[in-house]
Amino acid sequence: MKIFLLILVLASVAIAQPPVAPTTGEPVGNPRGGDFENYNITQSFELGYRFSTVGGDTDMYRSTVNYTDGVRLLSSSLFVQSKDGHGKWFDQIVLNTQGLGNDPYESANLRIEKYGLYRYDMIWRQNAFFDPALTISFGEHLKNTTRTMQDHDLTLFPQGNFKLFLGYSRNVDDGPALSTVQLFDTRGDEYPLFANIHDQQNEYRLGGEAKFFGFRLNVLPGWVDFKEDTPTDILMPEAGNNPVDLNTLKSFTRSEPYHGTSPYWRATLFREGKHLWAANGRFTYVSSRRGFVDNELATGTNFVGNLQTQQILSFGNASRPSLATNFNFTLFPTSSLTLTNTTTFNDNRTVGDSVYSQFIVGQPIAPVIPYQYLGIRDVANSTGAEVRVRKWFAIHAGYQYSDRRIAVVSGQENLGAPAPAPPDNTPLTQVNILNVGSLGFRLHPIKPLTITVDGEIGRNSHPYTPISDKNYQAFHARVEYKQKSFRLGANARTDYNNNSISLTSFASRTRSYGADFSWTPTSWFAIDSSYSKLHLNTAGGIFFFVNQAPVNSESIYISNIHAANLGARFAIGKRADFYAGYTHTQDVGDGRATATGNSTDLTALAAAQTFPLKFLSPQARLSVRINKQLRWNLGYQYYGYNEQFSNLQDYHAHTGYSSVLWSF
Repeated sequence: MKIFLLILVLASVAIAQPPVAPTTGEPVGNPRGGDFENYNITQSFELGYRFSTVGGDTDMYRSTVNYTDGVRLLSSSLFVQSKDGHGKWFDQIVLNTQGLGNDPYESANLRIEKYGLYRYDMIWRQNAFFDPALTISFGEHLKNTTRTMQDHDLTLFPQGNFKLFLGYSRNVDDGPALSTVQLFDTRGDEYPLFANIHDQQNEYRLGGEAKFFGFRLNVLPGWVDFKEDTPTDILMPEAGNNPVDLNTLKSFTRSEPYHGTSPYWRATLFREGKHLWAANGRFTYVSSRRGFVDNELATGTNFVGNLQTQQILSFGNASRPSLATNFNFTLFPTSSLTLTNTTTFNDNRTVGDSVYSQFIVGQPIAPVIPYQYLGIRDVANSTGAEVRVRKWFAIHAGYQYSDRRIAVVSGQENLGAPAPAPPDNTPLTQVNILNVGSLGFRLHPIKPLTITVDGEIGRNSHPYTPISDKNYQAFHARVEYKQKSFRLGANARTDYNNNSISLTSFASRTRSYGADFSWTPTSWFAIDSSYSKLHLNTAGGIFFFVNQAPVNSESIYISNIHAANLGARFAIGKRADFYAGYTHTQDVGDGRATATGNSTDLTALAAAQTFPLKFLSPQARLSVRINKQLRWNLGYQYYGYNEQFSNLQDYHAHTGYSSVLWSF
């Protein structure tokens, strides 16, 4: 929950206040570009130097911001267009790049098109991901990988009634990671494990689209191949995190390849009526197969100094067929009435065996645990209607019914047996029925003012997990006033869920409120701001053991996030543009001053019931026009992160850049 809320806080910051660089959007060069033979060309490049200084927890800064010093191609754009639409080899080239040269998030988009003949699209992205985990286990948990993604799509005859699609995608994650392993039992020591992560996925696509008698049929078969190969070895003796105990590790080897293939078919059929009706349907089938082996061998001494050799072997091979279909039908009986019906069917299965065995010299073989089958089938139907009573008033309502069936066939534990006995093929099943009703309206009493209100109530007969939706209701309202260059809006939303099952219970309440404002009174000044508050309160029953004794308690979490954003832009004559902004995001928790506070629960749980923190980021940017084709840019941004209960992960950072934006 802490990680989830932290991600939520940082995501809200990223949405409200993007990094200060690059200076995209500033005018540079001739907007009409230049001519070369039969083509018109417009291009610009922003080359600069980024700087940063960091104080406090550098690892936390790297996991949330991660901007470093160095020269960057902050942004670039190239647009080549045939003037008469009849180029020899191509009619259009569009290229845009962002952050090339070691920014944490780099990207490039390319399109080359010859009208009527082909269109090629390429997207390339590279993300530098650093995860220091938490400040636990002596800092021996972290991940520092680079994920590189690329998509290539070629469309033949893109404007015709018949099209052909060819595509290829690749996703690779590489880099070092550090973790720990505890040997040889729960009383043993912990040892650091270094691994060089290598995961890759390749996808191949070949399909087509045809138009006939008012229908459009799109068929796309494909093939996905996935590989995860991350071996781990400790070849030198290790004393562990506690060097004074008798636990030692002489050698450790782990090999855990995980491979799989997923051939699939995807078909979509569209039919659009002129005025009366519209329909579309989609069919997707994936026939996945996965296989894994985890082979681990460790030698050393245990907590009393006895020699130990432990081998763990786990392997499995399963098929994972998945089917998803949906059909949508929309009817327009009158100009003021719209009726919509959607039916979906999903069937996901995992069929196969997995085996786990553990062998320690001088001890019996641990249980062998097979796994056979898991199936989830879901059928749902929803119907909605929208009535435009007047031009200024519309109302909509809907009803959804969902029937989900979950079936499991588990194996048997066989003490001392080298292989599992034949399983009992009678599945354990669970069925849950979900009924959902919705109602809302849109009001437009005067031209600048719009009011929308929506509500939804759901009832689930048998939720699959304690935190699934059971008896829930959600309400949302928004008011917006917009006239010329002035806009003011406000919104509110509540989500309540109460879930009580045979073993425990769970309840959550989420309330959010917000307002946003923007105003452009003149051509040289603009301002925008926003504020939102998110309140989250969850309470769930937990059942665990302390010193072999069962304990019943409650898992409670309370969060109160305030997020505010303010930005203003000034044009200084025709020579310069100046922007200043400020973002402040703060979770005040439940108001307690310390992690322990006053709690009726166990002391060990009180520290995890809330996680107050503060994140603030002011920024400024100046862009000066030197001549018609050249601008000089200077930007600065400050990041400040503070956790109230601990300062171990606090940091502050000064970042900025200086660049030249050039068009030629």
